[in-house]
Amino acid sequence: MSDLIYYLVPTLLALITIRLYVGAGRKRSRRHAAVLKEAVEAGLTEPPSLHPVVDLSVCMGSGACVRACPEKALGVIDGKGVLINPTHCIGHGACASACPVGAIKLVFGTAKRGVDIPQVTPDFETNVPGIFIAGELGGMGLIRNAIRQGSQAIGAIARRPRTTAEFDVVVVGAGPAGIAASLAAQEAGLRYVTIEQEDSLGGTTYHYPRNKLVMTAPMQLPLVGEIRVREVSKEQLMEIWRGVLDKARPAICFGERMESIAPQAGLFVVKTSRREYRAGNVLLAIGRRGTPRKLGAKGEEQSKVVYRLIEAEQYRGRQVLVVGGGDSALEAALEVSDADGTVVTLSYRGRAFDRVKPKNRARLEEAIANCRIRQILESTVKAIEPGRVVLARGEETVELPNDAVIVCAGGELPTPMLKKIGIQVDTRYGT
Repeated sequence: MSDLIYYLVPTLLALITIRLYVGAGRKRSRRHAAVLKEAVEAGLTEPPSLHPVVDLSVCMGSGACVRACPEKALGVIDGKGVLINPTHCIGHGACASACPVGAIKLVFGTAKRGVDIPQVTPDFETNVPGIFIAGELGGMGLIRNAIRQGSQAIGAIARRPRTTAEFDVVVVGAGPAGIAASLAAQEAGLRYVTIEQEDSLGGTTYHYPRNKLVMTAPMQLPLVGEIRVREVSKEQLMEIWRGVLDKARPAICFGERMESIAPQAGLFVVKTSRREYRAGNVLLAIGRRGTPRKLGAKGEEQSKVVYRLIEAEQYRGRQVLVVGGGDSALEAALEVSDADGTVVTLSYRGRAFDRVKPKNRARLEEAIANCRIRQILESTVKAIEPGRVVLARGEETVELPNDAVIVCAGGELPTPMLKKIGIQVDTRYGT
């Protein structure tokens, strides 16, 4: 009897453990399936850039990829790894490194949606000698990769023969890649200038929502050294960039938009909204968002029209029109509506907000029900005047008192500009 108990107890414990493990796995599978279903219903199924593809014939469902992904983009459903939150993926590849059986590969684009990726060498030089690309434009949106690429590209430029041009390199963009490139150029003693169309450092990260986690690893900056951070919010990262600016004082010209790049007698003429620069090399460190998409409405050039929300408090007590139908438009309208005394109208040309997160849609419906936001669908902005805006809705004209307009209509991708320069661009469909 004692021998039977000796063998039976461990067996029962093992069976209980297995049952608990299987039960937890099923619960996790249902939870991840619900997240995937929500993404599909919202139309949020296309990853923005580099992302994982799981070989289901190899995947063993260990969940190592899920644990390695701080963005919670991956899940395990029915024992297999699945990209359940595609739009949350930022392409750092930690999932591929963590997979114990090598079932994950990283690709650009999908079968439905291609992603334009410029051709570059290992030194990040394009097929046009002297023009380099680093960071998000090259498909690598992860901050630490952008920093590394910006530094390496400048290293390659520093090894090239100097020219008689005014500058050795013009850096376009002051995001992570552009900041690193500016510091590396300064460290290498190059004659350089960096131009940035926005009024601040940070590039794409400047447009992230408040408290968004933007980095999960330390970064190495020229002149500054290692910045030992792992999990840092957007606000903390902006403080880091400002500290870098105060300490190193890189030559960055803010509020200056690049308009064209043209070869001239072995050099490049970079024309901006302010002047022309002649340089031996050009480093494009711009984001994929490109130039904000304009409405084409009369009066859009007024200073009260902006293309991103910086601080909702500045609109307190004002009449605000938000234009757009994506998550950024809904989030801007909701944030501005929280300011006391603000009257917010949301205008969208479509019949419904199809491709937005369910949470944002629910919050918008609540705000409309509480009279915090007025929604005008199937409308376009016809004219913007000092004290009002005019919307067209079918044959109807809607006039609204207005103090400010926030346009959240996305950006014009820089692909046409790249092709005009002669840079080879490949469209990737899941490769």
